Amino acid sequence: MTDLSDAVLLPVGPDTKVTLHFSLSLEDGSTVDSNFDGEPASFVVGDGNFLPGFEAVLQGLKSGAEDVFSISPEKGFGQHNPSNLQQFSRKDFDEDMALEPGLMLSFADANQAELPGVIVEVDEDAVTVDFNHPLAGHTISFKVQVLDVVPAVTH
Repeated sequence: MTDLSDAVLLPVGPDTKVTLHFSLSLEDGSTVDSNFDGEPASFVVGDGNFLPGFEAVLQGLKSGAEDVFSISPEKGFGQHNPSNLQQFSRKDFDEDMALEPGLMLSFADANQAELPGVIVEVDEDAVTVDFNHPLAGHTISFKVQVLDVVPAVTH
């Protein structure tokens, strides 16, 4: 008879599929995202679904591990870049559009890919839009509960 308590648990690493619950919180403790009350997330290490800085802290963890990590802006969503603030003429927007700070709009970049931007300032002549990621410049508290680590199936 095999004793499952002696089974070797696979650590998070290259060529593994990880299933976990996670939450992201800001410095003030406010939760930005969490799946602890819902379905767990699954990803293959290196598939691009998790930022490299988030994947890096998971390396070596095994099923059942729970931890909280502090992710600096450089390893998370980047520093806030002032050159990602763009000013547009008010005339570039529909006259009847209610523009106000905090409104997120979708723009097309040079390749016609969708680019979200948040309005930060509006006056009679100009609209200033921030194209930084909303979490840029923030240290993120990354809480994880690893549910499963299995070999990734590659095709």
